Amino acid sequence: MAEMNRLVAVQRPVRMPKLQEIRHMSETVDNIPAARDPHRFINELEPVMIERLVERLESRGKDRVFTRLFENYSSRLELPANARVLEIGTGTGVVARALAQKTGEDVHVTGIDQSPAFIEVALQRAERENLADRVTFEVGDAHALQFEPEHFDAVVAHTLISHVSDPAGVFEQVRQVLRPGGTLVVFDGDYASLTYAYSDTEAGRCMDWALARAAFNNPLIMRSLPRLLAAASLKLTETMVDVVSEIGQASYFRSMAETYAPLIAPAGLADKADVDAWLKAQLKAAEQGQFFASCNYYSAFARRAG
Repeated sequence: MAEMNRLVAVQRPVRMPKLQEIRHMSETVDNIPAARDPHRFINELEPVMIERLVERLESRGKDRVFTRLFENYSSRLELPANARVLEIGTGTGVVARALAQKTGEDVHVTGIDQSPAFIEVALQRAERENLADRVTFEVGDAHALQFEPEHFDAVVAHTLISHVSDPAGVFEQVRQVLRPGGTLVVFDGDYASLTYAYSDTEAGRCMDWALARAAFNNPLIMRSLPRLLAAASLKLTETMVDVVSEIGQASYFRSMAETYAPLIAPAGLADKADVDAWLKAQLKAAEQGQFFASCNYYSAFARRAG
């Protein structure tokens, strides 16, 4: 009994942060200048970084996580005969090529990206996969689509809207090129949910957010999607949620860490030594079968009213 009383006596109450303190911490984080999202500024990158992104996009396209996510929403995309589909922010054309392979031969897919380097790779891959007659790739900007009004039956934005500078403007452009009744599919992550296991929990939380800030111009954009779609006269009709986790082994999230972690320190989001230690720990965990990472992804379907 005396021992119990001694233990009780040394306990200290835990002070919870006040609401104004929480708001201050949030404002402090929000006021940090956005990092230079490599996909947004792709045309200003050095060739070695562009090559790294090409490798990331192509390897991601073969990853089982990616293929499952793509299958989940593409299987619900209903297209009419002789449909014309546009993918905005196509990158190296992974999704556009997958759509062409999945849909009927009467469906034609057009992919645009602001990066000439990405488009060159996309054209090469389409030729190699015998899809050149069903897929067209062009250099273009999702903020200023150069197509006739009501030209497409469907538009796909696969992990694009988290990178663009003006999401509302992109959706307005999409509405203009969609035919009445046409479908927009938006697939992206809520990157506040992005998390990796790390021995130092608090340092790990900081690194999770730093990684999200370094890689995505709009890491929380999916939370604003209903409002943005409504503002562009696009009616949200269906949403799907995918909780993506890799436990033990790693490929999808390992590639994400290897590609984007080197951008954290130059963006002023964390010290290089801390980033290096974190990345080393992630690679070691993957090699030892002790890896853990997770993120929430969402697929949203919207239609243009007549």
